Amino acid sequence: MTQFTYELEDIEKAATAVIAAAADEKVWVFQGDMGAGKTTLIKALSNAFSVSDQVSSPTFGIVNHYENQSGEVFYHFDFYRMDDPTEALDIGIEEYFYSGKYCWLEWAEKIAAFLPDKFFLIRINNDSETQRTLNLQHIEDAS
Repeated sequence: MTQFTYELEDIEKAATAVIAAAADEKVWVFQGDMGAGKTTLIKALSNAFSVSDQVSSPTFGIVNHYENQSGEVFYHFDFYRMDDPTEALDIGIEEYFYSGKYCWLEWAEKIAAFLPDKFFLIRINNDSETQRTLNLQHIEDAS
C-alpha cells in the first residue's frame, strides 16, 4: 500500500501520484466520508488525463461518460443513492467494468458484491480543511 498526503492546493500532484500508483489498472474505487473530496480528486484526475468534458458527480444519473482529447473513454459512477445493489446490474455494470475503459467508482461499497476481483482502491482521509491523505492499494480477488 502507498500513502500520499497533500494540501488541496497541490491536488494536481496528488492526481499524478494516483495515476502512477494505479499503473495499468482501469477500475478505481474511491472511498471516503461524505465531503472527503472524492469528486474533487476525480476532477483533478480528469484534468491530468486531458478530459475535455465537464466533470461532475453523477449522483442522480449513476454514471457519467467522459472523453479526453485522444478519444480515451472514462466512466464515472456514483452509487450513493442506490438502494438496491441489483440496480447496478440493470445498467450493465459488468460490461463497464470489463470494457477496458477507466471506471471511477464513488460509494462502491453499495455494490460490493458486483465489484471485479481486481481493482485499484483509493481511500481518502480528510485530515483537515486543507489536507488529505490517500491510501492507494491494488486489490486482487476481493471476495
